[in-house]
Amino acid sequence: MALYEHVFLARQDITPQQVDALVEQYKGVIEANGGKVGRVENWGLKSLTYRIKKNRKAHYVLMDIDAPAPAVHEVERQMRINEDILRYMTIAVEKHEEAPSAMMQKRDRDDRPRGEGRGPREGGFDRGPRPDRGDREDRPRRPREDRA
Repeated sequence: MALYEHVFLARQDITPQQVDALVEQYKGVIEANGGKVGRVENWGLKSLTYRIKKNRKAHYVLMDIDAPAPAVHEVERQMRINEDILRYMTIAVEKHEEAPSAMMQKRDRDDRPRGEGRGPREGGFDRGPRPDRGDREDRPRRPREDRA
């Protein structure tokens, strides 16, 4: 059997209990077709980058699947029919990760190294002290063209 990671987005106006019911429904489909569902991560309600079917947010869910291809095709077919599912994506993988996914790992903004990826107000872009340019009085001044 092949290994897959399957992510789906459910509409924002359904409850978390309904999202759990969807997960159980699709788990049943996979198990009925000879597969197994490993880890299930509910990433919660997150904002979408752009609106999908008039929704600005969606419930994200990740499922690790060990199943034959027909089981995955059946789950995808049922997701196309279900109006509560906005998008889904299934990816074949070599092995499932043991650690929590990147979405579940809490990363603080302070974990980043100083100066990288930050603007000048956050302490980045430090080029050191400005070199001395000497006295300005000994240089001749050119008149500005708009005042000449």
